[in-house]
Amino acid sequence: MSTATKEVRRSITLPAKVASEVGRLARTRRVSATRVLVQLIEDGLEVQKQKEREFFDLAERFRNATDPEEIKRLGDQLGRMVFG
Repeated sequence: MSTATKEVRRSITLPAKVASEVGRLARTRRVSATRVLVQLIEDGLEVQKQKEREFFDLAERFRNATDPEEIKRLGDQLGRMVFG
């Protein structure tokens, strides 16, 4: 069985400012714009997973808390995570 990952071709439209920034990063790193986009997407996905883990950890601490002050503090943190 092959260990190579399957690649899927996608077509996207970027705002001009974002495209310029991607091009600048590609030139600076001496890689293709596609490689820069893949890395940025992978990094963004990892950040999203980390935020999700932090949210569920905080929610678990909130559920297990017994001190009213801690419950309020954790509830406030949850609110900021959800609503900004």
